[in-house]
Amino acid sequence: MRPARLVLALTAAALLASATASAEPARLQSAAEILGALTSGRQVRAVLRYKNMTLVNDKGQPETAPDAVGGMPLDTFEYFAAGAVGNPEGYLAASHTQLIHHPRHGYVLNYVKVSVYDSGRVKIVAQYLAPGTYEVKMNETFSTDIATGAGKGAAAFFVVP
Repeated sequence: MRPARLVLALTAAALLASATASAEPARLQSAAEILGALTSGRQVRAVLRYKNMTLVNDKGQPETAPDAVGGMPLDTFEYFAAGAVGNPEGYLAASHTQLIHHPRHGYVLNYVKVSVYDSGRVKIVAQYLAPGTYEVKMNETFSTDIATGAGKGAAAFFVVP
């Protein structure tokens, strides 16, 4: 390759790489869009604004949700069409577990399961589990809708560029 063409090719490759690296994640607006992105092999992330959700503790009692934000990849997921497992509505489920150090509970496995229903409803189960025994140290269930950017919902989903 001649030097001028080599410089042109390297410049084009650098511009393409920088454009891709600076691309903003695209917000997914519905359960169908989330499922479509996942089933086409795209990477999806959830951003969860807990303080804007409804919280129910492990005794079934409503509580004030903490002023906290969490995020997780939806790497491993399953989709169950309506009626597939006795469910009246189709939904997809994904979970993520990570070892953390909590100020009160010490080292725990932070387990989060996100279920996104065809209607756009979202349920998040958050648990702290003791490593080794899996004893449940904390168990909370949050509910909201898919965040569309119009002030509705507190669970935002994005396709990672």
